Amino acid sequence: MISATCEKQGIEPRQLDIHADRGSPMTAKVVANLLDDLGIDKSHSRPRVSNDNPYSESQFKTLKYCPEFPGNFGSIQDARAFCGDFFNWYNNEHRHSGIAMLTPAQVHYGNPNEVLRRRHQVTMAAWLAHPERFTKGMPRLQALPTIAWINPPPESTDAAVPELA
Repeated sequence: MISATCEKQGIEPRQLDIHADRGSPMTAKVVANLLDDLGIDKSHSRPRVSNDNPYSESQFKTLKYCPEFPGNFGSIQDARAFCGDFFNWYNNEHRHSGIAMLTPAQVHYGNPNEVLRRRHQVTMAAWLAHPERFTKGMPRLQALPTIAWINPPPESTDAAVPELA
């Protein structure tokens, strides 16, 4: 699945990090070798810390608080059916606050800046017609974040490079 996804999405070596918990599937030598062959780096949670990846934690919370979430599944087939529907909704319909109320599919496959521009045109027309409804003033064009980090890399400066004695 990982190899097929990388091929389908055109992911180049060293372009992707996968968050890997410390469970046996992600620490198995077969998976480690596959990720190494594909040039994929693994990020690990700290030992015995289950909430190190805020992106995954946010997605899990959305899943568990979904009104249709059953709490328990009768079988693996039930779980797969629910998750197939959920992930389709999550990626194609659910608007995410961290990406300017766009769907992940719009950002990944579409033209998000065009969607934001058209949204701004509609909002500006509404503001021109009824500015009193906009308590925060004239609407601003939203933009996607340029970069997002879980743990940003340290700033690289010459002063930060230790000298050899």
